[in-house]
Formats: sequence, C-alpha cells, structure tokens
Amino acid sequence: MRRGIHLLEEVEFHPMNSRRPLEYLRWLTAYKKQDDELAEGDHELTAGTSIRSRDIDLVGAFYAVGITGHPQFKVVTLWDCHGGWDGGWRQMMEIYDNVKENLFLSDIDDLRFTAFSRPLGAVSGVPALAHLVAEPYGAPFYVFESARVRPGAALDYLAAVREERAPVLAEHGHRLVGAYEVLFTDNEAVTLWGTDLDSHLEVQRARDAALGLDDETVPDHRLVSWRERARDFLEGPWRETLLAPFPGSKLAPR
Repeated sequence: MRRGIHLLEEVEFHPMNSRRPLEYLRWLTAYKKQDDELAEGDHELTAGTSIRSRDIDLVGAFYAVGITGHPQFKVVTLWDCHGGWDGGWRQMMEIYDNVKENLFLSDIDDLRFTAFSRPLGAVSGVPALAHLVAEPYGAPFYVFESARVRPGAALDYLAAVREERAPVLAEHGHRLVGAYEVLFTDNEAVTLWGTDLDSHLEVQRARDAALGLDDETVPDHRLVSWRERARDFLEGPWRETLLAPFPGSKLAPR
C-alpha cells in the first residue's frame, strides 16, 4: 500500500465578516460533491473552480473554533490525494504546467484574504482517510494539532503519539484520525483527533485536576506526563485548536 498524501489548507477572511466563511464553505462543498460523480482519473482545469477531479477529495471542511486559538474568521480544509503521489498529487501539480490563463480565474476571487497550505504525508498505524469516509466516521469536533519538532524528529514524535498518547486520549473519547509528517520540511508534524464536547471538557478538567487546579473531578496525571514526554521531540511552538465540521462535509456527523 502506497503512502497517503494529503493537503491541509488554512483560509482566513478579512475584514471580519461572518458571511464570508459561510459563503466559501457552501461554494467549496457544493462543487466538490459534483466532482464525486466523475470517473476515477478524469480531471480538468477549468475557469472558476480550478481543477475538477474526484481524486482530489475534499474529506474535511471545518469552521475553526476561534476561542480555542484560531484567528477569526478561519476555515480549515483537509484533502485526500487518491492514488498518492501518482494520483491526486500529480493532478494538482499538472495545473501549473505551462501556467494556463484559467489557473488565475476563480469564482471566489476577493472572498479569501489569505490561504496557507501544508502538504502532508500519512504515517502507519492510523486509518486512511478513505477508510474513515467509508465507515462512515464523523465527529462533532476535531482537535487539530500543529507541532514544531526538532529537525528530523517528526516521524519519531508521531510514533510516540500513536503508542503513548493515543491510548490515553481514547479513554477520554478522542480518536486519532490523522497523523502526518509535513512534507518538504523536516521540522513539523500534524495530528487530527475526532471527539465530542463532553470528551473535550473531560480532558481539560482531568488535566486541571492533575495540576491541582480542580478538586471536583478525577485527575489523569498521564495528560501532564505526555507534555513532558513531548518535549523530547519538540523544538518550537506546539498548539492544539478545535475545528467544527461543516454540515454535509465527509467528516461531519451523519
């Protein structure tokens, strides 16, 4: 089985206008649903909606929960390149060959303020995105982690997450649905966890109790120990934030 190749994009909207992320999410999910009807391997660069392809699969479309540390307003999208490097990734790269004029035309011109993309390489031990969609799996919330690791330590960090952190969080209602090395760099890793509101609150209170800051719930000292363990791999900022899946997107609750 070849490695899963994905793309994660963070899109911001300024000035602050709450209708813009809604308009973007509606537009994006609608046109990608149409792409699901295309035959495997068929793809075309069009004006307005860029590349049309089922192999560049919009698996996750999320509204970022601003109070957890995101800029407001923000959308995060997660794409699965079916067929890996030689599939959806090749199709995305082909649109830059010869820099055609329709590459610069979009139905959402002037809607987004900025967008930042991370190419991701999946690691073993976590479900493929296509398998999650086929289950079908959906959660009310997702925890999105971006971690800056020591150069070359991304795979070691993700192995520790799978072996040491994932079993603990599973006891608190969190499922590891993605663990990724950020490609074309050697110092960043991304993880994605499915959860619900009660489980999110449970983890926060169990950690507070372990720190001696909440005497009304059961502490879980493993949550504090993990942060110490993670420092064996980290070199810079680490952050977890929450995402809410847009209704109708593939990782939203059915």
